[in-house]
Amino acid sequence: MKKTFVTNMPNHIGSFLKASKCFSKLGVNITRVSYNKAVDSHTLFIDVEGEQSQLEKATEMLKGIGYLSNEQENSKIVLLEFRLEDCPGSVTAVLELINNYSLNISYISSQENGSKYQFFKMGLYVNDPSILDDFLVQARKLCEVRIINYNNTERVFDNSLFYNSYVDGLVKTMALDPQRKEDLLVNVNLAMQTLDETGLSPYKTFDSISRFAELLAKSKGENFKPRITKHAITKNTSITLIEPDCGSNTAIIESLGERIFVDSGYACYKKEMLKLFKTLIPDFENEKILLTHADVDHAGLLSEFDQVIASQKTAECLFSEADNSMGFRESNVLHKPYINICKILTEYKAVEKDKVRPSWNKSNLEFPLERIGDFTVGELNFEVYEGKGGHLSGEIILIEQTHKIAFTGDVFINVHGLTENQANYNKYAPILMTSVDTDKNLCALERAEFIKKLSGGEWSIFGGHGGKKEYRV
Repeated sequence: MKKTFVTNMPNHIGSFLKASKCFSKLGVNITRVSYNKAVDSHTLFIDVEGEQSQLEKATEMLKGIGYLSNEQENSKIVLLEFRLEDCPGSVTAVLELINNYSLNISYISSQENGSKYQFFKMGLYVNDPSILDDFLVQARKLCEVRIINYNNTERVFDNSLFYNSYVDGLVKTMALDPQRKEDLLVNVNLAMQTLDETGLSPYKTFDSISRFAELLAKSKGENFKPRITKHAITKNTSITLIEPDCGSNTAIIESLGERIFVDSGYACYKKEMLKLFKTLIPDFENEKILLTHADVDHAGLLSEFDQVIASQKTAECLFSEADNSMGFRESNVLHKPYINICKILTEYKAVEKDKVRPSWNKSNLEFPLERIGDFTVGELNFEVYEGKGGHLSGEIILIEQTHKIAFTGDVFINVHGLTENQANYNKYAPILMTSVDTDKNLCALERAEFIKKLSGGEWSIFGGHGGKKEYRV
């Protein structure tokens, strides 16, 4: 059994040794340790493996030595900027007020700027948040005071309880259940450690996660305004393309009285998407959906459909998630932290097994892109191809030669067809995953093979992101 301990330890010699002896005494194996004094001078992450009884005893021992104290739950770091006259003694009154409220200063920085004022930035460690409002009222009688958003700073101003304050900000931004806080905290740390080892600055990681969360939250509710286009294929066939600012496209194919959805976007937009579906399709019920691949930004609403059609490999990924095991993406150590963070922020839930219909099973692929079967919707007869896993194992591409239509998932996307908001969203996954592809060279081969499959003429290509791409062979 595995467990991550998030310990709050004193910043002095022998602290980790003391914790290590607890685990050693119980025969518990330490599998990962993460500590960065420049980021957070107290928080140490320790991944361990042992029997449940051993881990329960370890928890009690760490509580006994004060390493799992709940004091930090009620504590926070507040970053303030005081606008003070640039003259001798101007900061004294502010410092006296801070002392009167028994607040600890963990960071302070100021420099003259050629004006009549100096801007003092201070990080205050607040044990009792209830006194903060009163402190600010009194402080604003002395000078202008601005609260700095901890998640939007270009660098980390304070390192005494960084993780606690940072993750509180993410939880608030996405209106998450506070119960998810510890899972989010562990994965934020794992992302930092993983990317730090590839050379990415920890502050760049934290900033990217914050901005990613802000974009997700910004597009919810009344601000959920996807680009929607309808494409007439024949007199009896049409395709509606829904492109949210964040997450994958969703396509609705309607032909000769039959209907199927392709991909479903993020779970955090469930309310908005269902409202949109029912506006576009008044008789929306008992619907089927085809999943191009099992990424979290494509599979968020699968539970809202009665039947999920997917390749055999993609079905295996969905079954693994339903059993609370890792999906394909998490098996990549570079992708795991981002995917876990994504699942928490978007409140992703695995689809029920009995809704999934595995199709087109071919266990061994010899080439980058191979035909594994067919799929018919009304008058459209698609050739189904499976990629060898360049983007993600189980990925499929659908090609309809007669009407020259293709659905390509994320193997082939319309980069130049992204809106400004979509392009802004799409730049963070490559940073936090190092690459959106499992094997980018293999994915390039799959794209090349896809183009070779297209017969001559004008094609309409519907990728997982970006608008419809018109392509001439």
